[in-house]
Amino acid sequence: MLMNSLLESVISRRGLLGGALGGLAATGLGACASPQNGGAPVAGASAGDTSAGGGLDLAKPADNLYAFGKIWGTYADKPIYSGYQGVQFARIGVNKLTPLFGYVGCGNMQCRMDGNGHLWIRGTEAGYFTDLASGEIIDYWDNPYSGERVEAFPFFNYGLRGRLTQEMPRFSMGGAADDNTLMNAADARVNEDGVTPFILPFQKVHDQYLLAWEYAHEYTNPVTPESWPKASTGKKINPSEHFVFYIPAAELEDRSRPSARFHAGFMRTSPWWPWMRMGQTEMREGALFGRMHSFKISGELDNIPRVVLERLERDKPELLEPQTGWEAGANPRGTWELFSEEVPPEVQA
Repeated sequence: MLMNSLLESVISRRGLLGGALGGLAATGLGACASPQNGGAPVAGASAGDTSAGGGLDLAKPADNLYAFGKIWGTYADKPIYSGYQGVQFARIGVNKLTPLFGYVGCGNMQCRMDGNGHLWIRGTEAGYFTDLASGEIIDYWDNPYSGERVEAFPFFNYGLRGRLTQEMPRFSMGGAADDNTLMNAADARVNEDGVTPFILPFQKVHDQYLLAWEYAHEYTNPVTPESWPKASTGKKINPSEHFVFYIPAAELEDRSRPSARFHAGFMRTSPWWPWMRMGQTEMREGALFGRMHSFKISGELDNIPRVVLERLERDKPELLEPQTGWEAGANPRGTWELFSEEVPPEVQA
């Protein structure tokens, strides 16, 4: 869902992966080896300065875009696979957090840099929920707050497409008219021209780059209380996702390498997902908190969590296939958007 978020802005709203997970492939490394320069230097961005012996100048938006694509994916001619796995907790008032179920998934993406120093992204995403004891994917979940058995709603994006420019994107999840989320709002800075350049908060510590990447939404809930009184938690929702990356500096700076490994801490918080049917429980005002590992280590299919790979090979092998074309398509959508489109209303108009 992380790459999904960001790519929506790339395409039209995020500018994405309003929420976005993945790998990238390029039409060639030549365009990536000499991105256009642009944007003003930003304090703290000089960790990758070429004067320090690196192959990146992270005071330049084009080099930040190049690095962003290389971290999430690859500039090779075939995709690379990332994965994530962890636990979702219930956060209710001042009570201690309660583990609910596992959260696992993967991304299959590719990217390229064009002659304008812009980053193009394509790929797919999948996310599932798992039983805490066995680690196996669940199709149903016994809701301890309602006493109801509910059907789990896995998350799929079949055709992520988008373009990131040298300006930090703003995006609206699903095209929501009242959403205008700035990517990395805590670290983004407006320059003297009134523009927020695509400069990420890289920090180089010994042989590693540290990077924070995040988004925080607030917008009208497409799963409306009037149509889905059990699934909806209210008129507004505010999902957010937060990543802290660790990337080998030598791999990121070496432009002869099409990709760089990473491992990351992945945190997310949001209202209850609609498939949990929490809207008429006493806990409706509670929230989810998730902590996950996100990683691109081998970059091969074995980088995908086992239960995810087995389920995709059985049910949705097309999500593992290389993608074709770079043209922007329909906006990627998050769980609430997909739920409102695919699950019939509980109350018929």
